[in-house]
Amino acid sequence: MKRDANLLALFALGLAALATLVFAARTSRSAGVAPAPLPRHRVPASPAGNLTIGLCDGETSVEVQGVKEGQALRPAQARQVADTLMAEWQRKNPHASWDKPAVLADVRGAPLATKATEAPPPGPAPAVTTTGETSTVGAHGAAAAEAAHTQAGNTYGNFSERDREVWGLSTEAFIQRGKHVFHDVKELGGTTGISCDMCHPDAANTHPETYPKFQVQLGRVALLRDMINWCIENPVRGKALPEGDERLRAMEAYIYSRRRGVALQYGKH
Repeated sequence: MKRDANLLALFALGLAALATLVFAARTSRSAGVAPAPLPRHRVPASPAGNLTIGLCDGETSVEVQGVKEGQALRPAQARQVADTLMAEWQRKNPHASWDKPAVLADVRGAPLATKATEAPPPGPAPAVTTTGETSTVGAHGAAAAEAAHTQAGNTYGNFSERDREVWGLSTEAFIQRGKHVFHDVKELGGTTGISCDMCHPDAANTHPETYPKFQVQLGRVALLRDMINWCIENPVRGKALPEGDERLRAMEAYIYSRRRGVALQYGKH
């Protein structure tokens, strides 16, 4: 009897330990435990202490003469460094395809502005204003909520032309927000003077349709947002953006918008 009692006690302890592990796992998921930090691109150190910039391939780098680590490049210098890095990458990969910048179009097919200066300034977008048949709405305008409310809970129907107009304008505003961040060193939180567009003009050669895929630089399967953050941490030398950060989400939307109509090819290299 004593032996049976001991076995029952051990069994009870095992169940308790298992329950503790399950509870801890559920708690960590519900608490949104942060993923493991992304690996860094270890660029060769300059003997003279000059700034060394690494390309987002995780291999190519260039030393900037006369600019010390911790100093930011002037815009003209940053452009020259980015061009040098891309020229070196293309020299090492002569047969690699490099997609040309696409013409960005809104959800109705009309061309959008392509100059960074035409992107909306940072900050909250304006709410909707309606005059006659014309509506304008910001990325978080009140009209989107109003349009959703008028559908009486029908997710897949009863959409009016005004609904589609509001949603289209909201999407365009969000994409333009991403374009602004993509081109703006300060918005990216960069410290080197390099912005995303310098190596990827108009988001060219980002191939969002190939994600998720195993990304060599990260050493794991990655989403597009993972690679955006990797580039922010390495060539841009900024801090990775949190998953819910509007800038990260908007940049992801902007990059996807540049490949509209391209077939999904997840996992492709």
